Formats: sequence, C-alpha cells, structure tokens
Amino acid sequence: MIISVIRTIILYIIIIIAVRIMGKRQISDLQTSELVVTLLLSDVASIPMQNTAQPLLSGFIPMIILVMCEIVISILMMKHTGFRKLICGKPQIVICNGKLDQKQMKRLRMSNEDLMEQLRQLDVFSLSEVEYAIIETNGKMSLMKKPEKNPPSAQVLDIAVPDDEFEVVVISDGDFAPYSAKLCDINKQWVDNTLQENSLLQGDVFLMTVNRQKEYNIILKEN
Repeated sequence: MIISVIRTIILYIIIIIAVRIMGKRQISDLQTSELVVTLLLSDVASIPMQNTAQPLLSGFIPMIILVMCEIVISILMMKHTGFRKLICGKPQIVICNGKLDQKQMKRLRMSNEDLMEQLRQLDVFSLSEVEYAIIETNGKMSLMKKPEKNPPSAQVLDIAVPDDEFEVVVISDGDFAPYSAKLCDINKQWVDNTLQENSLLQGDVFLMTVNRQKEYNIILKEN
C-alpha cells in the first residue's frame, strides 16, 4: 500500500513537471498535438500506478519521449507554416460580409445552436451584428462586428480619457510579492511605510493591490 502511494506521488510530480515543460495553457486552448500528448501522458502514467510489479522507469521513459516529441513538433510548427496547418488546420470563416457560410458550417460539423452559443459567449445576441466570424484552430470563435453595431469610441467622440491603470497584487494573504511590486516601481520599504501609515502589519493584510500611480487598495483578513 505504501509503495503504491509513493509511486503515485512520484508520477504525479513527474506529470506536473512534464506539463510545465510543454507550457501552461487552459484545456480549451490546447492545439491538437498538445491535447493528444496530454491524454497519452495520463494514460501512460496510470499503467505503473495500477501495476506495482511494473518498474516505475517503464512509465517514466515514455513520458519523456512524449514531452520531447511535443517540443519538437511545437518548434517545427513555429518554423514551418505548412507543417502547422497539417497538424492544427487553419482558421475557418463561417460568417463573411455578414453572410452565413452554410457549407463551411457543415464541413466543421457545427450546428446552428453551436454557432449561436459561441456568439453569445462573445456578447453577441444577433447574427445581424456580425460582419466576420472565424473559428480558430483551437475551436474558439473570433469575430468582427459591423461598424454601425460597434459603440462609438472616445476617439470618434473626440473625448479625452485618462490612461487605464492596471493593478498588481503586492500582498496576498500576508505574503509580499516582490516581482509584482517591481511592475509598479515600488519596493518592500514603500509597502512597509504605507502599511505603517495605516497602522497595519503585513500579517493583517489579506489582499493589497497597487497601480503605477501608487494608488492602492487594502483588504484586511477576517477574524
């Protein structure tokens, strides 16, 4: 029993390392080759976990080979467009100049319900709003609305708007994040001084965010 637990933990760590080497993506963003390798990794890892008589190395070596194959394929896809099209396919236009391409939908085996669902996920609730809709190689839809359906921009209205400021987390559950602080050109001393001005300790803070204008928000831990 103990051996099975140890083998499972080791294989779990190996799989995490393998997935990190391949790159961090959401499941919905995986290309065909990445999805195949991910499925095979889980299948290969399950064999030595279920059969303790089988050497652990017999599962480890195939995983290394799969990861290496994925890395090689990724490099080839970056360097050769034709090879990428062969493995991943190419984007397909399903709405062109506001007109639905029924033949393309049949080739993609996409139903009307599938089309409308993807449009709604992009906050589009009427086909009349769409100028172009493209199914990308990862299966997600990109679209361009008709010009008259787009809300007017500040440039069109000739309105001056302030620059958007992004916030970064500098304290998370009492822990200081130095990398995030660098993005806003601040350091630990600035954070400590700010907390001191508010009569707070770092351990009291659940979340602290800062932007490049040194504007901050602090949320305290709940007792």
